[in-house]
Amino acid sequence: MRAEHTSGTDVIRDPVCGMHVNPDAGKPRHVHDGETFHFCSQGCHDKFAADPEAWRWSDDPVTGHRVARAHAALMEKHAGKRYYFESEDSRTRFLAAPDSFAEAPEPAPEGVLYTCPMDPEIVQDHPGDCPVCGMALEPMIPSAEAGPNPELIDFRRRLTIAAPLAAAVFVLEMGGHAGIPFAEWLGPRVLLWLEFLLATPVVLWLSLPLLRRGWKSIVNRSPNMWTLILLGTGAAYLYSLVGTLAPGIFPDALRDGHGMVPVYYEAAAVILVLVLIGQVMELSARERTGDAIRALMNLAPKTARRLRDGADEDVPIEALRKGDLLRVRPGEAVPVDGEITEGGSAVDESLLTGEPIPVEKSAGDPVTGGTLNRTGSFVMRTGRVGSETVLARIVQMVAEAQRSRAPIQGLADRVARVFVPAVVCIAALAFVLWLAFGPAPALAHAVVAAVSVLIIACPCALGLATPMSIMVATGRGAQAGVLVRNAEALERFASADVLIVDKTGTLTEGRPALTDVAGLDGVTEEEVLRLAAALERGSEHPLAEAILSGAKARDIALPEATGFEAVTGRGVRGTVEGRAVALGNAALLADIGLSEDALSARAESLRDAGRTVMFLAVDGRLAGFVAVADPIRESAPEALETLHAHGLRVVMATGDNARTAAAVAGKLGLEEVHAGMSPQDKADLVARLRGEGLSVAMAGDGVNDAPALAAADVGIAMGTGADVAVQSAGLTLLKGDLRGLLRARRLAEATIANIRQNLAFAFVYNAAGVPIAAGLLYPFTGTMLSPIIAAVAMSLSSVSVIGNALRLRHRTL
Repeated sequence: MRAEHTSGTDVIRDPVCGMHVNPDAGKPRHVHDGETFHFCSQGCHDKFAADPEAWRWSDDPVTGHRVARAHAALMEKHAGKRYYFESEDSRTRFLAAPDSFAEAPEPAPEGVLYTCPMDPEIVQDHPGDCPVCGMALEPMIPSAEAGPNPELIDFRRRLTIAAPLAAAVFVLEMGGHAGIPFAEWLGPRVLLWLEFLLATPVVLWLSLPLLRRGWKSIVNRSPNMWTLILLGTGAAYLYSLVGTLAPGIFPDALRDGHGMVPVYYEAAAVILVLVLIGQVMELSARERTGDAIRALMNLAPKTARRLRDGADEDVPIEALRKGDLLRVRPGEAVPVDGEITEGGSAVDESLLTGEPIPVEKSAGDPVTGGTLNRTGSFVMRTGRVGSETVLARIVQMVAEAQRSRAPIQGLADRVARVFVPAVVCIAALAFVLWLAFGPAPALAHAVVAAVSVLIIACPCALGLATPMSIMVATGRGAQAGVLVRNAEALERFASADVLIVDKTGTLTEGRPALTDVAGLDGVTEEEVLRLAAALERGSEHPLAEAILSGAKARDIALPEATGFEAVTGRGVRGTVEGRAVALGNAALLADIGLSEDALSARAESLRDAGRTVMFLAVDGRLAGFVAVADPIRESAPEALETLHAHGLRVVMATGDNARTAAAVAGKLGLEEVHAGMSPQDKADLVARLRGEGLSVAMAGDGVNDAPALAAADVGIAMGTGADVAVQSAGLTLLKGDLRGLLRARRLAEATIANIRQNLAFAFVYNAAGVPIAAGLLYPFTGTMLSPIIAAVAMSLSSVSVIGNALRLRHRTL
């Protein structure tokens, strides 16, 4: 049996995340088995409360003794895991060889698929290397608990060892040029072998993953940047190796003042180290682009407080089922999608809307998993759980979009397919020309020229130009409530000419509100509204909800209605306080032998303003009317003006009647309106505009919009709408108004502009770099481009592309 050790109690840590905690700072705490545990956040507290024993102890990875996590004096992180130590000696031994003591990584959850970050068409059910480019495959959807990228950890470790060795080779070789006589101090032969011993581990061991990718590209006949790196560094190293082991085969003209054959160990080693640095930077940047997904996943708590048999119990989120009752307290995140059954609160829905102002919620209102409960406490019934929640679907869409390719990427792909073979030919031609016509030593000049061409022409910047921009942009869009299904949708929306929008829910609030009340022949407005609302309590029509809300806002007490009857297409009838009451349109009045003539002038003016008028009759007499309208969104006028400024022609297409549509369009200054549109009519409108040579974007939120969304060049779904609309669209807006459309347009334009900048830079760089590396400037300057300088230039081009793409993270939308 293993001994158990605990550290001194002078250290207080959060047992979940390992952070030091001040017990007097008012942070969450939890008592378990008589001991008080302190936490840095509510999230860590909830994780611990769900399973205290899983977080209470940890094994010292060196000695195997148990250590109390909450009081461990020594802790280290390695490969995304935390390790606790009982002594400094254990910690020192662990740090000397962490892989020897670290736990094996947990297997990925069942069903996880892996794909290549640069070749998303490669998908397999197990980790490995991409057969096309050789890069390590990554999970298609990252885990919120996942540690750092294993490939990034491996490359950093290799770089830590390789960089000093390459630097030493570089100093030894260049020392003579800088006036440091290493050859005289050590002897030229000793110096040569010392360079060999320092460079060989860098080339043949530490850089092996890079060279393996190059070899795979040759075997698979898919030339790419790794092909050039393998050929360039391989040529430099093999030439140097022959010069070291068999110098006698080289002519005397090629030897230096010490009688030695010039070697290029420093070029091969330094170039590979620079490529390693570039890979570490690229992997780090790509990991940062995944921060948006991980941040979204972390919005949902890991546990929930379920009500069962009158008691609360903390359960893992995975244990929830549809119909469970959950209690959500102030400051907690809503666990899953559902509906409030008891209580109320102000809920921060900035996840969905981007708006920081909390929304008041009460019984019957929906709540979304990941949103934050601010003030009150409530009980909710779970609706969608697991992968069906809004948050899970957002994560899925963002992950898929980050792997997609924009059509503009096709240009880069076509250039790369021709470019790599062309560069190999240019390098071979440069080698032959320098060997035939170059000054002595001709062979050395030929090798330098060929290697420099191969290295400087490495198209890594070209390969990064589009994927980096797309990955950063989709993450930024998710933070702003714009979900991108694929990169093609971004490119198409950036160039769209026409934007077709629905009226209800996009230009208007989508929630009818009471606007006017009028009485006739001495009947007061309050009495008209009181009787109308009493009758509408039995109706589920949206207009009824508007009337009831209006009565509630005026604190009008409502009597009971009996004998309620809904007359389809006309209105409602019933008995209120012993009186026969009817509320509806002119057709309903005609049914009971009345006319709207006494109020027709006022009613017509309201209809022209886009309002729906309902007449009230009491005991067979016209008593007044109420008017309801769907208010125009406050943000709509400004957003429309800005969309016009971005070059979009905005067209309204609605199923509402022509009078209401015209009234809304008139207030917003829209000149093109199509009313009374069926789903097929909307799809036909899209087809007609596309037939005119226009690029069409369609925004909608209902089932009736799905055909038009699918027919448009790019469909934009309001996330509050029907699932079929979301599935038919390339972009989804979590807040269904024009400001979301404006954010999407800005994101699309910024992304495509960023991609074009990256591609232009990569094309110009390679076009200018190859001739210089081949020796074009030698007749004018008498100098050649060093392979090391070529490698630096190649790395800087990639850094520039990555840096430019990362600017999108801070783009204001």
